[in-house]
Amino acid sequence: MKPIEVIREKVRRGEYEFTLPHFFEEMANDHLIFPDIEWAIAHGDVRRKLTRDPRGTRYEVFGPALDGGEIAIICRIKSTGKLLFITTYATE
Repeated sequence: MKPIEVIREKVRRGEYEFTLPHFFEEMANDHLIFPDIEWAIAHGDVRRKLTRDPRGTRYEVFGPALDGGEIAIICRIKSTGKLLFITTYATE
């Protein structure tokens, strides 16, 4: 299964956690709401796989927000199997 498919499945099942409060602070800084994150994952793709972190591979997902702007989400699959949302930002 491709990484984006695994990420989408984790979101569909609600198998995710957040870096607190960082993820929500970054989301608020760019006027994003969680449905923007879900939409971007559903309609976007992994553009970068970041492998040099000793905590595990991170994925940079790019996709559209609900307003049509592009956003990025950095996440990783934890050893527990849960998806960890690390940060997010508008790319425009």
